[in-house]
Amino acid sequence: MIMKTSVLVILVSFTASAQQATFQDSLLDHFIGSWVLHGIIQGKETTHDIVAQWVLGHQYFHFHEVSIEKDSSGNPMYEATVFIGWNQPSGQYACFWLDGTSGNGLSNPVMGYAKRNKDKIEFLFKFNETTLFHTTFLYDRGSDSWQWIMDNEENGKLQPFARVKLTRK
Repeated sequence: MIMKTSVLVILVSFTASAQQATFQDSLLDHFIGSWVLHGIIQGKETTHDIVAQWVLGHQYFHFHEVSIEKDSSGNPMYEATVFIGWNQPSGQYACFWLDGTSGNGLSNPVMGYAKRNKDKIEFLFKFNETTLFHTTFLYDRGSDSWQWIMDNEENGKLQPFARVKLTRK
């Protein structure tokens, strides 16, 4: 009986230590739900639907983004699925953004990294030494909305890419 109890305690301890703690983030908790994105992307006014949730045992934050605008075949002009996790050793967020603009996201993945700064998360995606992409999520507690600011950076020069606002559906 003592041997069986010892084995059971060892197995339970091993299982508990093998599981990661869930990713808890009070700022991203404000992002959970359904949203309408509206604003300017690449100089054009656009509207997208976004659904955000915790996934995979609360290990990752995920959102799915789909444009209201359709192409000539009736497909969304833009669609993305985005995963955000937490890198404990570095103390920063990691973001993996897959969208339908190039189709090579898995063959040449680029991760974005950010430290949290109060109600702001500023991701930097580094494509090479001279090409960067800045994506800033800024939460407005007063209106319970998000602002996204996105900029291309080439050789140190910033070019606006997107200025959009997310409001709850």
